[in-house]
Amino acid sequence: MDPKAVKSDLVLILDFGSQYTHLITRRIRFLSIFSLCISGTSPLSSIISLNPKVVILSGGPHSVHSDDSPSFADGFVEWALSNGVFVLGICYGLQLIVQRLGGEVRVGEKQEYGRMEIEVEKSCGIFGGKRVGDRQVVWMSHGDEAATLPNGFEVVARSQQGAVAAVEDRERRFYGLQYHPEVTHSPKGMETLRYFLFDVCGVNAGWKMEDVMDEEIKVINDMVKPDDHVICALSGGVDSTVAATLVHKAIGDRLHCVFVDNGLLRYKERERVMETVERDLHLPVTCVDATDQFLSKLKGVVDPEMKRKIIGKEFICIFDAFAQELEHKLGKKPAFLVQGTLYPDVIESCPPPGSGRTHSHTIKSHHNVGGLPKDMKLKLIEPLKLLFKDEVRQLGRILRVPEPFLKRHPFPGPGLAVRVLGDVTESNALDILRQVDEIFIQSIKDAGIYDSIWQAFAVFLPIKSVGVQGDQRTHSHVVALRAVTSQDGMTADWFNFEHKFLDDVARKICNSVRGVNRVVQDITSKPPSTIEWE
Repeated sequence: MDPKAVKSDLVLILDFGSQYTHLITRRIRFLSIFSLCISGTSPLSSIISLNPKVVILSGGPHSVHSDDSPSFADGFVEWALSNGVFVLGICYGLQLIVQRLGGEVRVGEKQEYGRMEIEVEKSCGIFGGKRVGDRQVVWMSHGDEAATLPNGFEVVARSQQGAVAAVEDRERRFYGLQYHPEVTHSPKGMETLRYFLFDVCGVNAGWKMEDVMDEEIKVINDMVKPDDHVICALSGGVDSTVAATLVHKAIGDRLHCVFVDNGLLRYKERERVMETVERDLHLPVTCVDATDQFLSKLKGVVDPEMKRKIIGKEFICIFDAFAQELEHKLGKKPAFLVQGTLYPDVIESCPPPGSGRTHSHTIKSHHNVGGLPKDMKLKLIEPLKLLFKDEVRQLGRILRVPEPFLKRHPFPGPGLAVRVLGDVTESNALDILRQVDEIFIQSIKDAGIYDSIWQAFAVFLPIKSVGVQGDQRTHSHVVALRAVTSQDGMTADWFNFEHKFLDDVARKICNSVRGVNRVVQDITSKPPSTIEWE
């Protein structure tokens, strides 16, 4: 998708490492405004090429006093001033503006973390819709503070401790908030962002999924020549299914879907996916059984990153072989591979600056991003890579993908390999996990709470515990249950089941699955944990 083709002004986020940066992007898109997030240290040429109307400098864990603290490119301020671009700094972004424009930032006498009340001192600019003296609760997270403002700036709000909470230079179109308006802990944060973008900046909203679909179809048709053929890696999940349906709408039967049974699928996943794809979606799909190929390569591997790399490489080997078969059949080898890469995949695989790496600290390599070999022969088509999960579901509804399919919980590309901690081939770990997972998910569906949960699954732990079953001592496996709520998968809270539900599920698992005598629940949010265990 070409950002320039979107019928909306672009709000560009420069990411300096805040765990909330992706939320800014989400909140702005919620206002039907197109928003993108790129590294805060991106070259000025990259920023200029995107032609944003507004640039937001995100927060981050750094101090502007550190020698290695990240900053925007040289010439950014001059470019913004000469082109009438609005700039908003949030938290670290505010401090960066103050320092780079000639003010002073120093360690605060009192650090401010968590909920804090601020008071409006001037009813203008970003608080033009407020009155002097108006108060609101916001979410603070800073140790440094703006001590002396650059020429032309003024304080428009302060915290209850007297620290600068909001600043602006309306003539030069530079604004700053010391708090995080994008989080739900700032109840009026969305109201502030909405007022800033529409009333202060005059942004035109026009971000619609219908336009995204039309633009993506155009991009695909421009990329794929009339006699080219395309392979789609169909996993049966929402992402690859919507991607396949979109590409099929663009090029028809020149799309060839391949579903790979890698031996790491859930209970009866192969049969269920093939039936749905053929019956409801009418997509051309070939099923390849590569169980032995994958499991033989994974034997003895315990490192999760290595698992992902191996699985990614084997997938590509299969796709290359499938492409060769098609070449014999069609007389022309397919040139493209479709993948359902999403924006969170891209963000998590290329994290923020300031860590001494080319990108930020990598949380994990995604099968769609970091697990593919550099010598891959097929060119990638990733029509969803700028979309979040809920936006993909919106697009799927427009494409008439069946609703039950769109509501399926996310399933990782490496499959159960990242839900069996350790060697996936040891003992009968995969069979045990499949049975446990099926009981857990079916129980959730029977309880009528499946759609209230973002993702639920079981994890096979590499430990055994002592138990008593049938009046006999047992030394059997331990499994964990994980269920979370989320909007986009970037942050998540654990789902609070009723105790009776957990009791029933644990009893059912221990009574039905041979080799399991203990069930535990994961009650960790993201952050600090990721949703998947590996």
